[in-house]
Amino acid sequence: MTFHRFVALGDSFTEGVGDPDPTRPNGLRGWADRVAEVLAARTDDFGYANLAIRGRKLDGIIAEQVEPAIALRPDLVTIYAGANDILRPQVDLDALAERYDAALGRLAGTGARLLVFTAFDPGHSAIYRPLRGRFALYTEHVRWAADRHGATVVDFWRIHDYRDWRYWDTDRMHMGPLGHQRMAIAVLDALEVAHDLSVEDLPEAALPGRRDAWTQNAAWARECLAPWIHRRLTGRSSGDSVNARRPALAPLHLPAD
Repeated sequence: MTFHRFVALGDSFTEGVGDPDPTRPNGLRGWADRVAEVLAARTDDFGYANLAIRGRKLDGIIAEQVEPAIALRPDLVTIYAGANDILRPQVDLDALAERYDAALGRLAGTGARLLVFTAFDPGHSAIYRPLRGRFALYTEHVRWAADRHGATVVDFWRIHDYRDWRYWDTDRMHMGPLGHQRMAIAVLDALEVAHDLSVEDLPEAALPGRRDAWTQNAAWARECLAPWIHRRLTGRSSGDSVNARRPALAPLHLPAD
């Protein structure tokens, strides 16, 4: 497959949070950039836009990103949305799914190849395990909507590599560089695009003692969890002062250029 106009929609997952690169917009790389690098090498007229903004809930993504994406006339569009809704104290997943389905219909109507993601399975995580039922129901809604609109699905739920915390950032909320690399592989495989990406040299898994584990958990709660809770309580978002990193289709300058 050869794509010429790739537009990525979503929240922090697609913006690339957890995969820092100070040479890129917003200081991030992420799986979408990694996919774009492979796609760009296959054609001379490739353009890539990334409209994703961290912290956005589904309605914000629909309101701010869907129409701009359609206006760019993509031949490949990806969307990941809903995770920030699932994490709220209360959410109507059925109503959420109806709005998500309508958005997919609008994107599919462009004729572009549409790719979506299920939620990941949080069963291995003591932090997110209590919400596993929500994640599972959301995943089934995504599969149903994808079937309706002929979308390609990256089944995050079934990629068991993500049970390994080495694929995650230290904030335990976003994928780290290895996780973004693994997701880029999953996306390209789902699109049946040949590539030579791989995940190599996983750092040695360290099992901290009880005292070290307590210290690490306390630091995480102080530096990551507490600010997240404060934003929820005050109605703020980590993306309030953030702009889309690539709001228009533009060539992607590969590292070898």
